[in-house]
Amino acid sequence: MATPIWRLKRCATATPIAPWETVMHIRGDASLFAHLETIYLGVLARRTRVATNVQRVVAAANGKTVLYFPARFDHWAVQGGDGYAAFVGGAQGVSTDAQGEWWGAKAAGTVPHALIASVGGDTVQAVKLFHESYPDVALVALVDFDNDCIGTALKCARAMGEKLWGIRLDTSENLVDRSIQPVMGAFRPTGVCPELVSRTREALDKEGFSFVKIVVSGGFDPQKIAQFERLKAPVDAYGVGSSLLQGSNDFTADIVEVEGRPCAKVGRRYAPNPRLTRVIF
Repeated sequence: MATPIWRLKRCATATPIAPWETVMHIRGDASLFAHLETIYLGVLARRTRVATNVQRVVAAANGKTVLYFPARFDHWAVQGGDGYAAFVGGAQGVSTDAQGEWWGAKAAGTVPHALIASVGGDTVQAVKLFHESYPDVALVALVDFDNDCIGTALKCARAMGEKLWGIRLDTSENLVDRSIQPVMGAFRPTGVCPELVSRTREALDKEGFSFVKIVVSGGFDPQKIAQFERLKAPVDAYGVGSSLLQGSNDFTADIVEVEGRPCAKVGRRYAPNPRLTRVIF
């Protein structure tokens, strides 16, 4: 027999779910779907967690671009579904083709630290090689290799000119960038801080590189992004990684009716939801 399923309408935008709200009803012969319980609950739990985390970051970013960057922090096999969940949550870019496979996006990466190291620590040379290999990809130079983001950003901009789409600041939380060291004392100077972003923007603008965008990454979550936005840090895009996989969204399933009669464990009951739409399988 056909099995009708009531579920929240699928769409490419996030639909908020309240605690204890029913997200799906399944009616039919239980032998046809009982064995799938662990599977669908796991999918709901993981993908709503990712979408929720991304949505919170997108809200904090106040209209700025959010790039989904947690590929290296989890198993490769989950990237397709996680990437789609990130898209539903509002992310505008992903770091692997696998993450964009379900919604037609391509990876949008940057020059990696490994490439810079492979050419003896010469960031400009690494940027040139990256551009030669991927001429159709927006060129973003990673500029923290020497812990001199401003100096390296200017070298890359001078060498690449309008071919350079942007630069990425990714200073470790254990370091203070060279340009920040003379002005320490009134703010937390470690890692990518608002002052580093502002000083980098000023330096680029001063030399006529106002078209170069600034991407920041490294330890960003909704709270850190909100702080940057409150201080009006001149960020164009946020690359967010491990924080988007944290937390938990738990789901459970129960038999609540048998042949139309209430039958559920104590504490559980049939809970209708007018937001559900009917789907026949």
